[in-house]
Amino acid sequence: MTAPALDDWLAEKIAGYLSVTPESVDRDRSLADYGLDSVYAVTLCGEIEDEFGLVVEPTLAWDHPTVNAMSDHLETLLGSGV
Repeated sequence: MTAPALDDWLAEKIAGYLSVTPESVDRDRSLADYGLDSVYAVTLCGEIEDEFGLVVEPTLAWDHPTVNAMSDHLETLLGSGV
């Protein structure tokens, strides 16, 4: 999956948590700025693991705090077969 497709997938998930449209999610804005807390971060990690078969650290949202940063990181993981 490419970074743009990952961006779209992540934006949809985050929009669902916030009850907004995916188009309204600024992909360069920190997820913490949206008020997403550790519960959402862990939930998102679980959804990433389920969807992509990756094991990600629960600190993913803090280590890669925007949709774009997270999708770039996930693309790297997917490309390396991790």
